[in-house]
Amino acid sequence: MGEPAIVAEGLRKRYGGTTALDGIDLEVPAGTVHGLLGPNGSGKTTTVRVLTTLTRPDGGRARIAGHDVVREAVRVRTRIGLVGQHAAVDEVLGGRQNLVMFGRLYHLGIRAARRRADELLERFGLDGTGDRPAGTYSGGMRRRLDLAASMILAPPVLFLDEPTTGLDPRGRTEVWDAVRALAEGGTTVLLTTQYLDEADRLAAGISVLDGGRVIAAGTPERLKSALGGDRIDVVVREAADLPRAAAIITRTTGADADTDAETLRAGAPVTDRVAALTATVRELDEAGIAVADIGLRRPTLDEVFLHLTGGRQGERQEVPA
Repeated sequence: MGEPAIVAEGLRKRYGGTTALDGIDLEVPAGTVHGLLGPNGSGKTTTVRVLTTLTRPDGGRARIAGHDVVREAVRVRTRIGLVGQHAAVDEVLGGRQNLVMFGRLYHLGIRAARRRADELLERFGLDGTGDRPAGTYSGGMRRRLDLAASMILAPPVLFLDEPTTGLDPRGRTEVWDAVRALAEGGTTVLLTTQYLDEADRLAAGISVLDGGRVIAAGTPERLKSALGGDRIDVVVREAADLPRAAAIITRTTGADADTDAETLRAGAPVTDRVAALTATVRELDEAGIAVADIGLRRPTLDEVFLHLTGGRQGERQEVPA
């Protein structure tokens, strides 16, 4: 295997008395999507700014597509695309006109720019709308046009900063499909997002940042497994039955059950998932407890995120890839 598309080692950055990055390490294999997660102020934006040569680090080093972000900043800029949180397209111009304009800004000849615009409109499912003003596009279409503009020169590495913020579910799905297609075509994507389900669906690897440090890293499944594997959850029909259901779950799983009075839910982690589920169903039935729902599930990435960032800060948890 060749060198990873993105490598960061001990990145540090301070703004006055504030430490934005406190020794960030990151490694992203070529042709994959990597999620960068963390609460506000965790260092996500500063990491992206350093990796895209917009900010110089105070310490450490980073390479993009084999080039140092400080010593070879100009080379790095020719190897990356960057899509910010807000659409960069001109809403008066048509989709094709926008892409031709970006092509000309990248010093393509007029014929080459038009040819590339048509290729990208087709690639991102916009070929039937190229003559419409971008202002008439849906949110998902505008973001796909943004992605197309970032790919004018077919950069091997693409940075996406919260690309689906403000989109409805359909628009988010459209952007997800486009990102998957880019990765399948060999583009490396670094994705920052506030949507945990987005990272879960798209990313092969995830780094969780807090306090300017990577506090956990691994695949989504490994991160979820590290929280405790499978859980059994029971939703009862009557609030009065919730304590009894919790007691049964504690007995059948051997773990203290947690409860949520608002959702009438009780649950606990399990080791022998089938045996625990069978015993729980039997005991609930024998106790005459009416159940609205029961099932086994993995912890969500939201739960992992809250567990990792909900009180601890700074100490990295290495999760096997």
